[in-house]
Amino acid sequence: MTAVTAPIPAAPVWARRAAHAIALCAIPSGLWRIAMASGVYVGYSDQVLRDVFDIPGWGVAYVVGLSVFTELAALLPLLLVSDRWRPLRPRTLTALAWTASAVLVLVTLWQLVVAFTVESRTYMSSGTAQTVWGFTFAPLFAIPVLMTAVTWSYAERHRARARP
Repeated sequence: MTAVTAPIPAAPVWARRAAHAIALCAIPSGLWRIAMASGVYVGYSDQVLRDVFDIPGWGVAYVVGLSVFTELAALLPLLLVSDRWRPLRPRTLTALAWTASAVLVLVTLWQLVVAFTVESRTYMSSGTAQTVWGFTFAPLFAIPVLMTAVTWSYAERHRARARP
């Protein structure tokens, strides 16, 4: 006798929207970094760009690479709401997603500490530049909450399927 497994329920609309919102939250900071790498004034003097960020130089590759990596990582939660493509077993993907959620929470807490220290403010030249920087990086703080919600939804859908 073979066991019949129930089909996986579709991801709820709110989870799909949250997964897409994660990708959208990474865009402003990525564009800000690319603007910095392109030579657009973002609040840092030319000397700070050269000495601290190595722009122009290898810093350009680092900053653009970080932007691309961040956006690619922000697209990964779409796997948790996809009905078509399943690269990993559900249990493995659930464990990875919970780990990513925990890491995101810790990184966000650390970034809050860094954002409110004197060291992070010493290089910006004006209050306007800091305000723009804050608005472009603020959406990143929503990602851990959204990722945790999407992960919970994915885990619940697959847990419901595993129950007899």
